[in-house]
Amino acid sequence: MVVLIIILVIVLLLIIWVASTYNSLVSLRNRVKDSWSQIDVQLKRRFDLIPNLIETVKGYAKHEQGTLEDVVKARNSYLSASTPNEQMQADGELTKAISKLFALSEAYPDLKANTNFLELQSSLEDTENKIAVSRQFYNDVVLQLNNKIEMFPSNFIANIFKFTKEAFFEANEEEKNNVKVQF
Repeated sequence: MVVLIIILVIVLLLIIWVASTYNSLVSLRNRVKDSWSQIDVQLKRRFDLIPNLIETVKGYAKHEQGTLEDVVKARNSYLSASTPNEQMQADGELTKAISKLFALSEAYPDLKANTNFLELQSSLEDTENKIAVSRQFYNDVVLQLNNKIEMFPSNFIANIFKFTKEAFFEANEEEKNNVKVQF
């Protein structure tokens, strides 16, 4: 009888551990999805600001059409991306194009002094900071999930229920280089 009780206690503890591990994996997976959606919210805000910024710049930098087209092209590339990896890549292109756009303001003193441009630039810079924080949070949650999936003993539960590792939001090689603007 005592052996049966010990076996039942062990089985019960095992069931509790499996359920707890499974629930923590689900929770982390959902936090990854939520943190990705927070990045999306900030990117949407950025996309809403970009057309206004481009219209403001157009009046001052008519011969810089290529830079403006690059921003629009990068923005459209993100909108057509369907997976997080494609979105990460397109976001890198957009960040690079926006950096070039901001660099243009240094060459046009009238543009740099335009209050509408300054307000839009400030809003966009604020959004860029929020995007950076959201990316960091996303990567932190992905790290937690990936660790749980790979570490013993939770890796057994992760394998049984087919949890998969998530990709980190990383800068590509092009984004790591300094932006070169030529006039």
